[in-house]
Amino acid sequence: MKLKIFLTALTALAFGMVALPSQAGESEDQAALVQALPGAKVSLRQGLEAAAARGRPISGKFEIEDGKLQLSVYTSKSGKFSEVIVDYNKGTVAKAEAITEGDDLAAAKAQSAALAKVKSTLAMAVANAEHDAAGYRAIRVVPENGDQGAVAKVTLIKGSEVKTVALPLK
Repeated sequence: MKLKIFLTALTALAFGMVALPSQAGESEDQAALVQALPGAKVSLRQGLEAAAARGRPISGKFEIEDGKLQLSVYTSKSGKFSEVIVDYNKGTVAKAEAITEGDDLAAAKAQSAALAKVKSTLAMAVANAEHDAAGYRAIRVVPENGDQGAVAKVTLIKGSEVKTVALPLK
């Protein structure tokens, strides 16, 4: 159990799900996400595709924000970045806000740089990850530059089991 909590904490920190909360707070966020996710009719892949109307999706995730489930996608268009909130029941853009400062801007720049030389989409990476991990649902995708080129790190969930896979982007 301690190993599972540690791995969940490590995954959450590595992918920015939380910003160094206590282990108990993190477990609560993860538990809230597990509980709320079945109510989402839209998949992460569909959310990425909906957000593409506002720019190229550079990352996406389901998260608990202010105690409520949210589907957030960072996009890039003409050198500018936005956070697009997708209605997880309808699959439409609910709102979009410019990302102009702080850690969000730094993350968006790094994500955009990781995707600069690839043609494949994050939606395709999510679809492949879900196909390869039958029964799992993607809850987060973040691109990174790796030793062998860009990869999409896809976090998947099945019940309360969480795992992350890295898929090469071409």
